[in-house]
Formats: sequence, C-alpha cells, structure tokens
Amino acid sequence: MTDTSAHALVRQLEDLGVTHVFGTCGHTNIAVLDALADSRIRFVIARHEQAAAHAADGYARVSGKPGVLLVHVGPGLTNATTGVLTAVLDSVPMVVISGDVPSYYHGRHPHQEINLHADADQAAVFRPFVKRVWNVGRAQDLGRAVERAFWTATTGRPGAVLVNVPMDVFSRPAEPYPAISRAEPPGLPADVAERIAAALAGAERPLIYAGGGLRDAADALLRLAERFDVPIAHSLMAKGTVPDAHPLVLGMTGFWGLELTNDYAREADVVLALGTRFAETDSSSWDPRFTWALGDKGRLLQIDLDPAEIGRNYPAEIGAVADAALAIRAIAAAAAAHPAVSRPALRERIRAARSELFGASRERGSSDDFPLRPERILADLRDSVPPDTILVTDVGWNKNGVAQCYELPPEGRFITPGGASTMGFGPAAAVGAQLAAPDRTVLALIGDGGMGAQLPAVPLAVELGAPVIFVVMNNRSHGTISDLQSAHFGRSHGCDFTDPAGRPYSPDFAALGRACGADGHTVAAPGDLRTALRQAVADRRPAVIDVPMVNEPVPTPGHWNIKDIYQGVFPA
Repeated sequence: MTDTSAHALVRQLEDLGVTHVFGTCGHTNIAVLDALADSRIRFVIARHEQAAAHAADGYARVSGKPGVLLVHVGPGLTNATTGVLTAVLDSVPMVVISGDVPSYYHGRHPHQEINLHADADQAAVFRPFVKRVWNVGRAQDLGRAVERAFWTATTGRPGAVLVNVPMDVFSRPAEPYPAISRAEPPGLPADVAERIAAALAGAERPLIYAGGGLRDAADALLRLAERFDVPIAHSLMAKGTVPDAHPLVLGMTGFWGLELTNDYAREADVVLALGTRFAETDSSSWDPRFTWALGDKGRLLQIDLDPAEIGRNYPAEIGAVADAALAIRAIAAAAAAHPAVSRPALRERIRAARSELFGASRERGSSDDFPLRPERILADLRDSVPPDTILVTDVGWNKNGVAQCYELPPEGRFITPGGASTMGFGPAAAVGAQLAAPDRTVLALIGDGGMGAQLPAVPLAVELGAPVIFVVMNNRSHGTISDLQSAHFGRSHGCDFTDPAGRPYSPDFAALGRACGADGHTVAAPGDLRTALRQAVADRRPAVIDVPMVNEPVPTPGHWNIKDIYQGVFPA
C-alpha cells in the first residue's frame, strides 16, 4: 500500500514544517515509520520513550517549533509520560502521536492494551496534564485531528497534546487533510499599555518580574527597564532572557534568589509580571515574609497568555491576557511618552550584590581541593566553552547552582526542567537541542543520578553524530536530597549510592561513554576538567566527562515550606 493514512500523515507533517520526529518503534506505529522512510523528515529513534520525549522537548525549546513524538501503544505511551509532563509544565509545545490497539478489538483486551478497569483508554493516562486529547476512530478524521493538535499545542499557552490512533487507521486508504490554520497571538490594548506605563513611571519601588516567555522581546524589556530605571527580577525559567551582567538585573527570586532580590521584591510598590505563574520555587512557598507581599504592600500588574494564571497566587490590580512579547513592546512604546527616571543608588546596590555573588562563587571556584567543589566545576566550565554554548541542566546542583551563581554569557542559553524538575531531563534534552542548533556547542551539565536515569542519551548522541558534551557532576549521591535529609533528620538514608560494603559507588561514566562510541574523559586531578572540556569542544564529538565532586548544599537565601514541615511547623 503506497497511499495510506500513514503516508497522508507524513505529507501533512511535512506541510506543517516538521523536520524531526522523535520516538520508538512498535507494531502499532511501523506503518508511519515506513512512510517516514521516503520523507525528508528525520526519524530520531531512541532506546526509551522518556529519552525520546526529552529530546523532542530540547529540540522544541531551541528551534521554537513544536516537538513531535511518535510512540507505541501501552508501555510505549506510559514510558513517555514523564517526558511529556516535563514539557507541559514548562509551556513547551509538543504533539504526541500514539499508536493504539486495532479499533475493531477495542475492549477485547488485545496485546499491550491499557485495560483492567476500563477498556482501551490509554489516552486517559495523559488527560490530567495535556491540553487536549484526540481519539481518532476513522481515517477521515486523522488529518483534522493532527491539524487541530498543532493549532492547540502552539496557540495560547503552549503545551503538549495527544493524537491517539488505532493502528488499523494508519493502514487504511488515505483521506484528504485540511489546510493549515494560522493564528496571531493576542496583543495588549493601547489603553492598558498606557496604564501600566504610567504606574511604573509613578512608582517609588517598581519591579519588572520576567517569566520564560520573553526571550524574543528582550530588547523591548530593556528599553522599558532603562526608561524608568526599573530593576528586573526573573523566574528560574527566564534566566538569560536579559544578560546577567546588565546593571538592572537583580536575578532570580525565591528559594535560590539573592537576599537583595527577595528583599526588593517584598518591598516593591508596583510589580509588572510577564509570562510567569509565580511558581513555589520562585515565590518562597508564597510566604509574604520572604519574597512577595503583593496585595498587601505591592500592586500587581500581570500579563499572561493563560487566563487561569491571572490572579492565581496573588491578586492582580491589572490582569491582561496577552502575548508577553507583544505586551512588553506596547508598554515600552507607551513609556516613551513619560519622563525618564534615574536611580543611580539602586544600580549601585545591584552592582555590589551581583558582584559579591559572582565574585564569591568564583573565589570558591578557585579551590584546588579534590574532588572538586561544585563552584570550581562551574568556573572551569565558563572559562573553557564558547560563550554561545547552550547549557542544558538536569536537577540538583547543576540546575540550582547554575541558576543562582553562574554568570551566563550574553550569547549563552540556559535550558532546565523547571516545573517538574525532572531528573533525567538533561542528557536527552541536550541531544534534541543539538539537533536544533547543529553549529553550536551544547553541553549537558548533569548529576550522576540524572546520568544514570537516562543512559540511552549517550548512544542516541553517537548514532546521530550529535557532539553533545555530557559533564557528570559525580558525588555518588542524589546529593541535594541527601543534604536536605541530613540537615533536618541528622543522617542520610536511601539517598547515597554504595556498594555491598557500604563504600561510595559510581559507574565509570567515562568508560560508559567509550563503550557507546563516544569519547570518555575521567577527571583525576583539579586541572583535568579544563583540559577535557577544551578537548571535547575542539573534537566536536559526543563526549562524557566524569567529574568527582564533593557534596555541598546550594545556598538558599529564600524559603521553602518543606523545611517547616520537617520541623513540625504547619500553616494555620
């Protein structure tokens, strides 16, 4: 059969601009794989569906296009769940196409069907977190479902969708698919932009709080900030939206935010929040004593594409549903009609605090102690890789420490799993990022726990010829949680990797890299890391660098409610 619904699907994906499909094979989707064999679309085969989902996620974050994931019925779909959830919580567009049991066997419990208390309802696994699910029962409905899936994934607040297709539909005769719909994102009305500009112009302690959706409008954000000398704080996901070195950047708020950042946020009288959901990590568990006191002390002007976020955690005096990039451009234009404001004393406070943060981190990073301190790893990293490196992290020190005290070069990019904080995101997401930016250096900064969770990423990089550098911060532990447990319970149990004799244990990750066909570097002395990094950058091959690291907690100037819980203190 040469013109099946599978072939029509692939033609439709080509028309939609898809260049890569990530996934794994199974008996329910090989008709699509056969059609892809004659397409210009590249199928990226992974050894595990979670790795495929993370790779699609990383590709989407760098390319700006939706990631496309193709999975098999039952365990194929459930294996992908964590990776898709990670994308959803970070507002990354993704279209998941899953094969399902034959339509005429629905409810008879055929091979690998998700069933027991419900018949053939595998789409229900995804319903709590995806934007929409389509169950395609007929070939004539497939094209419409796919067109709607791309529309839904990319409009409004981006996210993941699922198109669930019985395998027989793929092999039925092709049906026409609809034309592609286009949408313009909603802008901010001129009168609302003027009200916001006026509020900022008249504020004594104004603050712009930037979320992750402003990367394409950083120029307008800086124009507005510089017009009124308004400091900029940002969420975890927005690190790098404006250069870390800019004199108005306060940095990140919340658990890992600077004391100055949290103090200023708490005392701000007008806060313009753009594309942020005020996540717990960025808001010190919403405790007004630590980061935000909005509604009591401060007026909130909130702009978000998702109307559900307006006023969710703090009352908004002005709430607008709009694209953050369009909104900030409109506000910056309105601000030009107001007199400029200068706050040299504030700029000096920011300069002093940021200099102390980055200087102290570099001072700690100058230590020749071995195993290396985490700040030494960050210092060597910044000095050894190109400034436009895409830095993809996992969770733990590699995420929290980088977000807090790694001075990202203006050309650089920081990608991390924010909402779900998924261990195992970094390795495969870096491979997807490399496919989207083949000429840039892509570095996965990951812990040994994260690397162990997603070993398939290394052979994936080798097979694709993707020169990802995997740097494993190896403390033989789930170090962040081990530190947390030790601090509050006086000991660590169930968090550290040991051999049968109780000695610290780790796989030889450098040898693992070589076994997979990548380069492998073992750091055995303080100076070895810089040498290995520079060699890996020059060689442009997949490389694994195993770096022994001491287990140190990331400083947490903010507050996290779980610490109260461990001490038996609960909200009233």
